[in-house]
Amino acid sequence: MPVVPPVCDFGRPAPGFSLPGTDGRSHTFRDVAGPKGTLVMFICNHCPYVLAVLDRTIRDARDLQAMGIGVVAISANDAEAYPQDSFENMKAMAAEKDFPFPYLYDEGQGVARAYDAACTPDFFGYDASGGLQYRGRLDASRREAGPADLRRDLYEAMKQVAETGHGPKEQIPSMGCSIKWKPA
Repeated sequence: MPVVPPVCDFGRPAPGFSLPGTDGRSHTFRDVAGPKGTLVMFICNHCPYVLAVLDRTIRDARDLQAMGIGVVAISANDAEAYPQDSFENMKAMAAEKDFPFPYLYDEGQGVARAYDAACTPDFFGYDASGGLQYRGRLDASRREAGPADLRRDLYEAMKQVAETGHGPKEQIPSMGCSIKWKPA
């Protein structure tokens, strides 16, 4: 059953993190932050919702980076229960798809909990000072990619953040597979 995250909590500060990346380095929020804002994406390797829009996500990340938006992806899924989401498989996907952003592993799931991440994909768009301005969908795609001419909701919202410091008041939440939490 798909999960829909809550609406944007405007201005909520971005939680800090320090996580290992598939590039062999550790990254913090400050490291990945852009001069005009930052996009934090919770994704994973196996989710059909992520895979359906992965090429569009990469396209939008490149376009946003060109505008001064920093971009990072984090996987927090339980890799024991979902081996496709292991750190080794994350490295392979990042290399195969030539991710233009760091792909980080939240093995302890504390960062996902701090962000209140609910699903994959889950997009958090921050302004230049680290205040939340967007928590919505990439576009109207769901479990399958929609038509190529869909409105680029995430891109347009983050472009607005880069230009004005504020996200759109009306936002449509993302939808995807639930984060695969480890047993308590």
